[in-house]
Amino acid sequence: MPVCPCGSGNDYQACCGPILSGAVAAASAEQLMRARYSAFVNHEIDFLTASLHPDHRHDHDAAATRRWAEKSEWLGLQIVDLEAGGPGDEAGVVEFIATFKDKDLVRRHHERSEFKKQDGSWFFVDGKVVPPKTQVKQTPKVGRNDPCPCGSGKKYKKCCGS
Repeated sequence: MPVCPCGSGNDYQACCGPILSGAVAAASAEQLMRARYSAFVNHEIDFLTASLHPDHRHDHDAAATRRWAEKSEWLGLQIVDLEAGGPGDEAGVVEFIATFKDKDLVRRHHERSEFKKQDGSWFFVDGKVVPPKTQVKQTPKVGRNDPCPCGSGKKYKKCCGS
C-alpha cells in the first residue's frame, strides 16, 4: 500500500484517501490541510473546490488550480504551526510549507491557511503567503580591495572573491 503524500507516514487508505473519496470528513483543520495537499498531488481538483468554504467559492479558478497541480511535481508537505482547529474548535489556522518542482526549479509555498467548521465539516477559507525572513549577515562585508579573510595576503578580488 502506498504511503500518503501528506507526510504523515501513514498508509494512504488509512490517512487522506477516505477524506478525498468522501467516505469520512476531516476531523480537524490539519487533517483537511493534509487532504488538500494530497488532492494537489493526485490532481483531485473537485475535492479542492468542494473543501473551499462556500462563501469563498465565487472567485475560485478551478482551471488554474488544475494547471498548477498537474504541472508541478509535489515533493513534500511540512506543517510548521497549528492554532486551534481541533475537533472541538470552530476555526483554526495551519501554517505549512509545500515543496514542489516547477519547470525543474524546486519551490516552496509557505502559507498560513485559515479554516472554519460549518455544519460539522471543516472548510478552507483563505491563505496568506508567509514572506521569507530577512537574513542579516553576521560577518562584516569584505570589499574587493580588502585583504582576503582566508589569510593568503592577497586582495579579496584576486583570491576568494574571484
